[in-house]
Amino acid sequence: MKVSQKIRKQFGESDDRRDAGVAAPEGLTCLYDIAYGSDDMQKLDLYRLEGTEDQKMPVLVSVHGGGWVYGDKERYRLYCQSLAKRGFVVVNFSYRLAPEHPFPASLEDTCMAFDFVMTHSEEYHYDLDYMFAVGDSAGGHLLGLYLNLLTNSAFASFFDFKPVHHPDLKAIALNCGVYHIDLESDELSAALMKEVLPNGGDEKELKMVNVLDYTNKLWPPVFLMSASGDFLRQDAYLMAQKLVDLQKPFEFHFYDDGTAKLGHVFNLNLKRDISTKCNDEECQFFASYLKKF
Repeated sequence: MKVSQKIRKQFGESDDRRDAGVAAPEGLTCLYDIAYGSDDMQKLDLYRLEGTEDQKMPVLVSVHGGGWVYGDKERYRLYCQSLAKRGFVVVNFSYRLAPEHPFPASLEDTCMAFDFVMTHSEEYHYDLDYMFAVGDSAGGHLLGLYLNLLTNSAFASFFDFKPVHHPDLKAIALNCGVYHIDLESDELSAALMKEVLPNGGDEKELKMVNVLDYTNKLWPPVFLMSASGDFLRQDAYLMAQKLVDLQKPFEFHFYDDGTAKLGHVFNLNLKRDISTKCNDEECQFFASYLKKF
């Protein structure tokens, strides 16, 4: 069985358990399955508080995780709707997955989704002057690469596509993300990259997927999060050091539930108080950049 097939089975079963019994929040206006491209996966949802349909609200774009081979907006619906309850118009989009669509398809779709957001603000009534983004796990990786596309011409030169529009992101959140990929020390990553990357991870591809190599001073302020049982917590430390070196404003939040086993992207488990705490603190971080609300 391919690594991607194992991930889809394991993650799908875990997400089913996580979301079992969680009801969709009330008091939201939700728009589903808006096409931002021609592929069946290139669709997004919009969630906002009822009664704000004609108000220009701050907008928050979520980039879902799943190891580049799993996940979609349906798996992130409950989480993103919970963020919308905190006062944002939340954009929740699916992107094309490897191995059926190898990298950089997922990054190209991320660009397309952000470009859609930038060109439809009048139609959907959100305020591009107050734009934020959040990425979890592989979604944090894609969000980091997207920021590098926006801000680093050397990185952008790797690709035959580029963002049409350049959003003024006020702040972002990176949750348990992947920022450095080392095939020599991680057999699982090496096996996965053989399915995600067209050439399995040659020298050029590794430059294309390593966020830290091109992170720069033009990034917005960052809410950086990891947890005691997060298997990617070392990546968070590396990102924190990079942001310190760049003298970029950021907050590093490291969570533990008293067991030292609080897991990867625990923030998606809406049944847990510590998830609520984390999501509240992220949204409070964003709110600190909302001068008009």
